[in-house]
Amino acid sequence: MTLATDDPSIGLVFPQTLNVDAPLALSRGGSLPGFSLVYETYGELNRPRNNALLVCHALSGHHHAAGFHSLEESKPGWWNTCIGPGKPIDTDRYFVVCCNNIGGCHGSTGPLSINPETSLPYGPEFPEVTVKDWVVTQALLADHLGIESWAAVAGGSLGGMQAMQWAIDLPDRVRNVLVIASAARLSAQNIAFNEIARQAILNDPNYRGGYYSQNGVLPEQGLMLARMLGHITYQSDDGMRNKFGRSLKSGDIRAGRAVEFQVESYLHHQGRSFSKTFDANTYLLMTRALDYFDPAADFDNDLCRTFEQGDCNFLVVSFSSDWRFSPARSKEIVDALIAARRNVSAVNIETPSGHDAFLLPVPRYIEVLKAYLSRIADALESSP
Repeated sequence: MTLATDDPSIGLVFPQTLNVDAPLALSRGGSLPGFSLVYETYGELNRPRNNALLVCHALSGHHHAAGFHSLEESKPGWWNTCIGPGKPIDTDRYFVVCCNNIGGCHGSTGPLSINPETSLPYGPEFPEVTVKDWVVTQALLADHLGIESWAAVAGGSLGGMQAMQWAIDLPDRVRNVLVIASAARLSAQNIAFNEIARQAILNDPNYRGGYYSQNGVLPEQGLMLARMLGHITYQSDDGMRNKFGRSLKSGDIRAGRAVEFQVESYLHHQGRSFSKTFDANTYLLMTRALDYFDPAADFDNDLCRTFEQGDCNFLVVSFSSDWRFSPARSKEIVDALIAARRNVSAVNIETPSGHDAFLLPVPRYIEVLKAYLSRIADALESSP
């Protein structure tokens, strides 16, 4: 038997679970009596234990970043484009770790988990979590794996926010930070998009105040609409025109009968698929974590002072057609890093693919990541 793919470079991978029994105090005042983190690893940790690379997932991501869970699986992990032997995140050189953050819905403790105090799912009673909380739990995972310091922490979008938070909160435990298609805080427009998505979920009759799982229903329509809205913002106008144009899926546009454009069909499919695999309360938690991220608020709103912690090296990548996390937001990060006298490399990649470009095999993007990470690996391998 063979894997159902033309690129079986990672092969089969198996999720693992870290169970933490100690209470976890959260940055917004709540707490968890304990928690579980589901994670995957790729490659091998070297003898000095200095080649570990943490991948942080975005809003709808999870621990399954590369490879396949079964021989029959047709779709690999979400960043399979970049992770594997000979790829930018080269698993012949790096020990790669990716976890599903707490509050998630893919095995780690989240709203679908059982609250030990009630013996019922947490649902809407799951406490608010932030990017800072995720860094704390990722550090506990690093301790469990025997990793004192990451060679690099990398992520796109919300994952890039986590990478920045590592450099701010635990600068002695990370040497390189890759911030891809991200921002130091969301714009008002971004917050507005997230609120519209949340309202779509909250106003679904099946949401039931967040207790839908106990009532045996799912707010599929609301989650579908939220995903459709989000998906539009992850694309660019040029990208959608190149991919769909005004092509029809069905119907007669001249007669105005049963018309469905290809782009409509695509969005319906994406929304339906997402609503069957993602949890609505998790979506609310994750979008709020996006909205709340503003590390400079702890430093008198001075982003330069914020980045003066530690001496991490940075790579900041943006995409020309990304209007959700525009190149201007990356420039703000780069300018603050330069003012803070940090070692920073930056590039804006020309592509029509919009925000989703960070997940795609855009040639120049792949070249940049590979060159930057190869240089780090070379230095590790040449050190005594």
